[in-house]
Amino acid sequence: MAFLAVFSPTPGWPQELPIFDAHIHYSQPDWSVYPPEAALAILDQAGVWWAMVSSTPDDGTLRLFDKAPDRVVPILRPYRTRNDMGTWTGDPSILSYVESRLRRGIYRGIGEFHLAAGEAGSAVVRGFVQLAIRHGIFLHAHTDDVAVEELLRLDPKARVLWAHAGMSAGPDTVGRLLDRYPNLSVELALRSDVAPGGQLDPAWQSLFLRHPERFMVGTDTWVTSQWDRLPDIQAGIRAWLRQLPREVAEQLAFKNAARLNGKTH
Repeated sequence: MAFLAVFSPTPGWPQELPIFDAHIHYSQPDWSVYPPEAALAILDQAGVWWAMVSSTPDDGTLRLFDKAPDRVVPILRPYRTRNDMGTWTGDPSILSYVESRLRRGIYRGIGEFHLAAGEAGSAVVRGFVQLAIRHGIFLHAHTDDVAVEELLRLDPKARVLWAHAGMSAGPDTVGRLLDRYPNLSVELALRSDVAPGGQLDPAWQSLFLRHPERFMVGTDTWVTSQWDRLPDIQAGIRAWLRQLPREVAEQLAFKNAARLNGKTH
């Protein structure tokens, strides 16, 4: 399935936007509850045409990718088990693991990984940056504004997708970093403050209009119950996307994610 050519919208609303979900996990606890066919059926129900998928372990990502290679964009999560989440930055074996998995040639990013302030200078993180540059892929980082800036400063060629817009960073902080770092993109999974009560926040709206090419939407199926909620979450996202100009809404909904993943034709 081509990424952008398949969508030729007629003018005006309320035609449903296709969604390119920038934050899907299909980790081991999900497999017995939702086999790959069932997980893909939920994406159908939610109107998610494409998804960036990572998992712990990586086998979950490969299961979905094998079933829907034109729809699933594999992102290589560095966690072999959940135990790696808090120790990976100091574990050289993680770097070797990621390097070996990248030889498959299917991954568009490394992540989502968790990074605390002060950890970006570790040899493993620096190794991730160089691997990403060498393979022409991006880094999907769950971190705060301090650590994401530390990561961006390691190499100006590194492309970073900032998970959850830092989880708590406000639009002023996010805007400052977008102004400063052209290789930074932002996904908005779990950011209920973007449209509290379904009404788009004016400060976020202003930022989307200022940087329409830098934002993406996502769900974050971090626990299995999020799969149950995914159609409702995406319905809520579409509700506030409709409060933006159509061309901006399309960029956030799917075009920016497609471009980040090299899927523009």
